[in-house]
Amino acid sequence: MILTGNAIAHEVQVGNIVIEPFESAGINPNSYNYHLGSVVKTSPHLGLDATHPEEWICTEIPSAGLVFEPNRVYLGTTIERIGSDKFVPSLIGRSSLGRLGVFLQISADLGNLGAFHNWTLEIVVTQPIRLYAGMRCGQVTFWQPEGDIALYDGVMARHSDAHESIASAIFQQPVEIIS
Repeated sequence: MILTGNAIAHEVQVGNIVIEPFESAGINPNSYNYHLGSVVKTSPHLGLDATHPEEWICTEIPSAGLVFEPNRVYLGTTIERIGSDKFVPSLIGRSSLGRLGVFLQISADLGNLGAFHNWTLEIVVTQPIRLYAGMRCGQVTFWQPEGDIALYDGVMARHSDAHESIASAIFQQPVEIIS
């Protein structure tokens, strides 16, 4: 079950959902608008290896905006600290930016119960586009879990800056491909 915008606002008010800072104008019919933080990370390399840590360069988005280029992954953050022990957050992009070729949360849109932080945003663009710190860039929805609740205590919940992949977490065990 997805929460409506009014239910999200109510759950923020009673403390079951954290969205900080919270603006009532950010409420949609079944989501809340989140904003792009002021720093993004990119790798200087165009060929990345998922099994090795990469070098990432931090860039402050200037007031005039930053042109995001195709064929790169940008890691940004939400301005908002978002989380809940009772509802599962899911972060998605805004359709208005999607129609311009901006894709957010391209693979990791589902949050975890018990994780409270500024979320790392995976950003890919299909054409050069100027984006601005503080702009509305996506929406977060909240879902009612069913079953016993286990709160997340993993490493990613402890980061509020844009955080790159942890190669050791990707390849904990070799995968055998059977043909």
